[in-house]
Amino acid sequence: MNINRPLLQLIIFLYFGMVSVLGPNGSAQAAHDHQSFGEIQPNVWILGARVGFAVPTQSLSHDVVGIAGFHQGSAGIGPLINVQALYSLNRWFLLGLMVEWERHGVDVEERRLSLDVGSQQTVSVLPTVELRPVTLGSFVPYVNMSFGVNVNSFSEAISAEISPSNTFAWRLGWGVDYLVNRHLAVNAEWAYKRNDGHAHVDNRFRINDWNLSSFGFLFGVKTFF
Repeated sequence: MNINRPLLQLIIFLYFGMVSVLGPNGSAQAAHDHQSFGEIQPNVWILGARVGFAVPTQSLSHDVVGIAGFHQGSAGIGPLINVQALYSLNRWFLLGLMVEWERHGVDVEERRLSLDVGSQQTVSVLPTVELRPVTLGSFVPYVNMSFGVNVNSFSEAISAEISPSNTFAWRLGWGVDYLVNRHLAVNAEWAYKRNDGHAHVDNRFRINDWNLSSFGFLFGVKTFF
């Protein structure tokens, strides 16, 4: 997997930012009711449930020869469900797990012809780190990063059997919580998730550029306890 230079720089920046937060001088010193930096109390669990939609970032594939002679594949916007459990180590930094499901309808195309070949489902298991640097009244912005695995499967609408590979998952999210009270928040989040692999057709043809990376838009609730 190739990571371009700006993306690598972003990962390094976030990593060292998190390390500095966890260092001996990284604890927030403001009072609980009036703090400006660091939103969450240590040793707090967050459980979240969000729904939304996922938008593919590009054509699914430009190399689908073997599926009825077509040469390009595309995926549509699909539903997205996300659940998470996070634990705060200090006022800034949380660790936990996300599990995310999405589904996209898939078409193959050749000039003006289009054929519905089925839908792909993805279950992503995502160990996650989250940084909450500041609170703005009842609004709490954050950024999170996840690394894990995309488990891909396919439901065919044609006679050909399509088998997408499982892939390495990398996810970067930005979001905001609106605190209703000490134990409840409503949430909105936007995230990019990488899901780039290959697929086999009838165990004979290999499609090398099967890419269902997406931007996800999520809305839901979180509980704090």
